[in-house]
Amino acid sequence: MRVLGVDPGLTRCGLGVIDARMNRKVSFIDVRVARSSAHLPPDQRLLIIANEIDKVIDSFSPDVMAVERVFAQDNVRSVMGTAQVAGIVLLAAARRGIPIEMHTPSEVKASVTGSGRADKKQIQQMVKRILSLDEVPQPADAADALAIAICQAWRGGPASLTAQPDRYQHGGAGLLPPTEGAGLTAAQKIWAKAERKTRSRTGAKIFR
Repeated sequence: MRVLGVDPGLTRCGLGVIDARMNRKVSFIDVRVARSSAHLPPDQRLLIIANEIDKVIDSFSPDVMAVERVFAQDNVRSVMGTAQVAGIVLLAAARRGIPIEMHTPSEVKASVTGSGRADKKQIQQMVKRILSLDEVPQPADAADALAIAICQAWRGGPASLTAQPDRYQHGGAGLLPPTEGAGLTAAQKIWAKAERKTRSRTGAKIFR
């Protein structure tokens, strides 16, 4: 199973490709960072990122894609750009009929390092070790993209190729994500509670 992991970002968007086998063995295929200048208009920046994503998909034909879920932060401008790029990733996958899943930062950290609170350096070192690389992937966006791909390979597995999309976990309009359930990881529960709290503050209309 070939996995394309994407660490969305408007200035730097990490794109990491790995191959995964049934015995949890993963191997490095490619990693790169799509960049756009802050001096360009937003539409042109998104076009640059979108073209690079398309190029990677066309070159490596992933079986499944994974993108890091966007969290609200204090820097609204930054999170808006990240969310826009995440939308481009979802659209690119949909146009080609490629299954796609989303993972919280804590899920990715826990999958790769065993701790949902790992820092950037720990993630980089574990990505290097897991993929048997000669050096740490740079910049951090590159290592993050590979970590997201590894998370998908280990948590999603082959079942992700045929699974039906979860409207709640994909942030469907007006839908509250569940906070409890046997199939939810601890990180997913934390995300769901944070999402509910955010929506209650903004007054967004919610359908149960």
